Amino acid sequence: MTLNDYIYYVILPVLAFSILLIFYRFFRGPSIADKVIALDLLITTGIGIIAVYSIVHGRSTFMDTAMILALIAFLSTVAFSYYIEKRNRKK
Repeated sequence: MTLNDYIYYVILPVLAFSILLIFYRFFRGPSIADKVIALDLLITTGIGIIAVYSIVHGRSTFMDTAMILALIAFLSTVAFSYYIEKRNRKK
């Protein structure tokens, strides 16, 4: 089994199944924090898929896109936690 076979038959199905579970948590999440965490995890899984695609096709330019998405996900999580902190202080 070569690396490409391993990626196609093991890693990508696991990532696809995890996306389904993340969407379930996003739609069924009881609080807004659960939904934001699900979106952050969805972006992280998307970064994994982009990394796999970059490895399979040998294009390193897609890793730049993955890094930008990671930065956006990090900053959005920090902004949301700042919002939650400010909201809890007012109560």
